[in-house]
Amino acid sequence: MDKHVKVAVVVVNYGTAECAISAVASVLRYGLQQGDLHVYLVDNASPGDDASVLERACAAHDWSGRVTLLRAASNLGFGAGNNLALEAMASDPPDFVFLLNPDARLKNNAVDHLTTALINQPDVAVVGAGISRPDIGPVTAAFRFPTIYREFVGALSFGPVSRLFPSGIVPLPADHPSGPVDWVAGAAAMFRYEVLTEIGGFDPEFFLYFEEVDLMRAISRRGWQVWYLPDAQVWHDEGRSTGVRSAEPQRRRKPSYWYASWRYYFAKNHGRLHALLAASAWLLGSLLNHGISALRGRQPAAPLRYGADFVRAGVLPLLAGGPVSCSRGRR
Repeated sequence: MDKHVKVAVVVVNYGTAECAISAVASVLRYGLQQGDLHVYLVDNASPGDDASVLERACAAHDWSGRVTLLRAASNLGFGAGNNLALEAMASDPPDFVFLLNPDARLKNNAVDHLTTALINQPDVAVVGAGISRPDIGPVTAAFRFPTIYREFVGALSFGPVSRLFPSGIVPLPADHPSGPVDWVAGAAAMFRYEVLTEIGGFDPEFFLYFEEVDLMRAISRRGWQVWYLPDAQVWHDEGRSTGVRSAEPQRRRKPSYWYASWRYYFAKNHGRLHALLAASAWLLGSLLNHGISALRGRQPAAPLRYGADFVRAGVLPLLAGGPVSCSRGRR
């Protein structure tokens, strides 16, 4: 990397102060070989004493000048929490912005890898890192955009159909090679600052989930590419603050804001009718999966109480004819 650049790193914390401290420490430990790096640590009005814990950690580690601690007045959600940091850095704008989840930490000099990729590829606006979970190893971090067809295939979750129609699967394999994809996990992704500001950052209507899909769809519509770069490696102890984890053997109930975000994403990007058709495809696929799983003596793929939850938070607001905005519940 020959060019001297400025990189801002954003870590948004909610109830995971010790994890957030580890995330910041990992970034500062690896640093940036040729450039300036500054961390914006946002406390999203965490319960308990998180903000004070973070403040004490900044002082104890002597992070003055390298870390800016921001305190949100209320729990803004993931996207709006990151927007708060984007506003704070506007007076001294960076070249690139690296978003890192509080329950993640660098596994190698990922910031350098991602920065180099953006410097060398001027038509790329977002680069996502490869992600591993400490308990199971590499996990999916690159994806296709969701569609009606993919909602059905994903909810059906039946091996023969998935193998026959691989393009119907939203998550790409964990070993997917470096290159262009539709979108990457927001847990560890680097953006061009100019592109983020051009779009206006995250849509604050999303509380949690689908906000990065929405943002990267907007970026793609403006002609920019999104790339996946597994050489940049990050550990992610997924679900520490939400309790929602992917690739988990036991079924769990998804929070209502997941369904609300799903609804808002489809309605915003494709319209109300398209969202209703996608919901119908998801419910039909899940119902068929339930039957197939019962015949095979296996656990269904859908979350617990998915039918009632999805209809209440995902479908009924679409049928009601009112605004399709999210109901921005709290974690």
